[in-house]
Amino acid sequence: MTSPRLRIVAMPALALLVASCAFAPPKVAPPHLQPEAPLAGLPVPTGSHWPVADWWRAYADPQLDTLMSAALRQSPDLALAEARVTGAEQSVRLAAAQAGLRIDGSAQVSRQRMSEHGLMPPQLVGFSWYNQADLGVQFRYDFDWWGKHRARVDSARDQARAAAAQRSAAALAIQHAVADAYFGWLADEARLTLVTQALGTQQQLQKLAQLRVTRGVDLPDSALEANTRVAAAQQAQTALRSSAEIRKLALAALLGVAPSALPPLTPRALPMVNAQLPADASIDLAARRPDIAASRWQVEAALRQTDAARAQFFPDFSLTALAGLSSTNQGTPALFGGHGGGSLGNVFEPGSRVFGITPALHLPIFEGGQLKAAHGISRAQLDAAVAQYDAAVFHAAREAGSQALAAQQLATRRAQQQAQVAAGERLYANAQARLRQGVRDARESLASRAQLLQQQDQAVALHAQALTTDLALIQALGGGYRMPPVATPHPARSQKP
Repeated sequence: MTSPRLRIVAMPALALLVASCAFAPPKVAPPHLQPEAPLAGLPVPTGSHWPVADWWRAYADPQLDTLMSAALRQSPDLALAEARVTGAEQSVRLAAAQAGLRIDGSAQVSRQRMSEHGLMPPQLVGFSWYNQADLGVQFRYDFDWWGKHRARVDSARDQARAAAAQRSAAALAIQHAVADAYFGWLADEARLTLVTQALGTQQQLQKLAQLRVTRGVDLPDSALEANTRVAAAQQAQTALRSSAEIRKLALAALLGVAPSALPPLTPRALPMVNAQLPADASIDLAARRPDIAASRWQVEAALRQTDAARAQFFPDFSLTALAGLSSTNQGTPALFGGHGGGSLGNVFEPGSRVFGITPALHLPIFEGGQLKAAHGISRAQLDAAVAQYDAAVFHAAREAGSQALAAQQLATRRAQQQAQVAAGERLYANAQARLRQGVRDARESLASRAQLLQQQDQAVALHAQALTTDLALIQALGGGYRMPPVATPHPARSQKP
């Protein structure tokens, strides 16, 4: 039979418990997130496969493989991303350590003189100094009935997953930058070879023009025009040399080394390009982009923070237990320079044992609106995370579609340019034939060669631009990243009020 005193204590506690539950806000439902990228209706080529994690190996360039390996091993930006992941993982450990059982040990010895004018003067107790020794172990356990600690641990874990996705995004950005700088250097070297040949051709035309002016065959303006074309070729040559050097400096910065420490690079032909969107790009793009994955994990973390903020409205129950030894003695023990008259040896006697157990119930009664404000902040952060996710999806769709359209347009332009190069080759061959037959002088052949070299230079520039677009499309498609599956909410989360 329940005692009247227990009912007097239990009834108000039960009333406060019911009142705190009644004022708790409703549980926040998982938000609706954009499941697909809005690519429908875009006239983009489809049918290719998704890029793999080591997508750069498809270009079959050992020099690029070496640069990528060095960049992923020693890039300062990637090291910073790794540090963020490590910090997020330690936050998970910290959140998990703050929940559940906690055990603390303590040991202290003190010596104190009593005041002659205090509550208990020495004349009354018979001594002026006393010694206090305490040894103990304290146990504390918080019962996570409403999932507050679990929600915080889950939120920290989702933050760590977001940091890992951001690390993948940083690695992809570095890979894209390395490949773009390297292919740009190859293009500069190829164009530099063509411009050097064009400069030699223009210098031959310059000599012929100057000779004809000297003999009075042509007006001096023809020599001035030849001089202008030579100066333009020299300027283009200088610009390409500077561009090639700048790209090597960029590669060194990306690898985090001095330019002299770069691996040896040898000019070679630019690789082939076949940029297309995968057939299921609109469906899988949200799971293939590391920045979208990071935004998704941020949403999951914010959702769990709303659960933790809501759990603050409910009472907490904890259990604290204490076991130890305690002893108070008068006199001066040898520990403090005395003669041992007040030894603390009896602290280890059975009579010095101390035990205690303290169950505690904490109820939020009046907090000035802090709990509602904290819950409102968590809701606002969740809304911001959802908006950021939707924006990331739309941005990714626009970027992938734009790069695919650009790749399609460049393919058309390259085909047209190749037709011009083929026509220029035929014109140059015809001019060479007429020169050998003595029908025309060398000017026609040199002019045809200069025009052909210019068309070939434009073809190389378009090829480099197509490679840049191909790299941008690979980055827009996530560069081989695949988001781990999002865990479904824990069943206990939906069972709580």
